Amino acid sequence: MNPPANSLINFRVLLVEDSPGDVRLTQEAFRATNMAVDLSVVMDGVEAMAFLRREGAYADAPRPDLILLDLNLPKMDGRQVLAQIKADNNLKTIPAVILTTSMASEDIAVSYQLQANCYIAKPVQLDAFEDVVRSINDFWLKKVALPPQVKKRIA
Repeated sequence: MNPPANSLINFRVLLVEDSPGDVRLTQEAFRATNMAVDLSVVMDGVEAMAFLRREGAYADAPRPDLILLDLNLPKMDGRQVLAQIKADNNLKTIPAVILTTSMASEDIAVSYQLQANCYIAKPVQLDAFEDVVRSINDFWLKKVALPPQVKKRIA
């Protein structure tokens, strides 16, 4: 069972998003849920993979419990990031939620083919965006049994 919302254990979320406005909306929406969420933000796909693999400046980065991933990113797009996450034995158990403005059927199909855990279209209005983040919190923090944190195996 996941800890109660008022516990001292934070739920760690990695937001991979290049739009400062969407980052701000996400931060505000998480604050509005009153949940114990530790939100880390990276702005492109290369930075996301460095964070997840704890490379360079991210050597001490926390392993996220959930990844919110935009598809349209600079340097490496979200599809490539998702493919690398799901191909990596140390990362593939982290749920990856696609959170993007695209409702293109091809993007949805490709995301699921690459093993996204779900696909959510980003609403533009703050109230609707808060509802989406609240539903993400309600589902991933309260209802889902997540895999335990695993120590990285040395090959």
